[in-house]
Amino acid sequence: MSDPLNSPIVRHSPSTGAGSPDVWGIYEPDTGSIQYICADPATKKAALIDVVWNFDPKNYKFTTESMDQVLDLVKEHGLSVEWVLDTHPHADHVMASAHLKERTGAPNAIGALVPEIAKIWADLYNLPNAFDPDRDFDHLFEEGETFNIGELDAKVMLSPGHTLGSITYVCGDAAFVHDTLMQPDAGTSRSDFPGGKTAELWDSIQDILALPGNTRLYIGHDYGTDDRKEPMWEATVDEHKAKNIHVKDGTKREEFIERRQKRDATLSLPNRILAALQINLRGGRLPPAEDDGNHYLKLPVNRFD
Repeated sequence: MSDPLNSPIVRHSPSTGAGSPDVWGIYEPDTGSIQYICADPATKKAALIDVVWNFDPKNYKFTTESMDQVLDLVKEHGLSVEWVLDTHPHADHVMASAHLKERTGAPNAIGALVPEIAKIWADLYNLPNAFDPDRDFDHLFEEGETFNIGELDAKVMLSPGHTLGSITYVCGDAAFVHDTLMQPDAGTSRSDFPGGKTAELWDSIQDILALPGNTRLYIGHDYGTDDRKEPMWEATVDEHKAKNIHVKDGTKREEFIERRQKRDATLSLPNRILAALQINLRGGRLPPAEDDGNHYLKLPVNRFD
């Protein structure tokens, strides 16, 4: 019997009515990432959110099966891509942003504080002039900024904690909350990367949980649990408030911070982080080719515990 956590899975969450998007979640098994298509049912205009450029950390080889799968779904459902969006510079997968921009012609975007993240990592890599998000993304979204996906209204919430510049996209009754919450039975995401802060993660989650109770929250990752092998990625605000093991109603801020920091202290760095950040802070582009025509990454040694 196949293991669902090691298989690609696609699920459609249909629009619930006027102002509500169709959402497709596409599970990427190598990193436990969920990629999203958020589409206006009326115009068939869509945004692609947090799509993966597949990377083998053993052989340092890139392939495109995940973005191909997403674009095949776009074609299958007669959609046209209006935005290529990321919620933050991911540490555990390489973003497909630059490739999707080239393949669809749609602008790519991320949060306005990503240049501050880039400064942290430019120092860690000792690459002072390597990263320029203003150059590599077409738009940097500010807190509270609004935009459209077809005829649907969307807005941006600054959601720091996992990173200092993570953002949430809210479109009707769908919110793409990235690495803040996990599924209710798994809790929340880590906050120990450079620039991350547990107290800010708590505040960001409280802002998300202040959305209407029927808002569908779409998370960035799922790794299953001891009791649940099937990957999941959608739950409502009300479900999180009732059942989330880290932040359900009645949880105290100090209790959450202590529990989250204790858990984070046991976690290793993701095995793709030192490659991924160097590429993601370039908008999903490799460093420029050297004189032999090949691309090379720089890896800091003894910079992390």
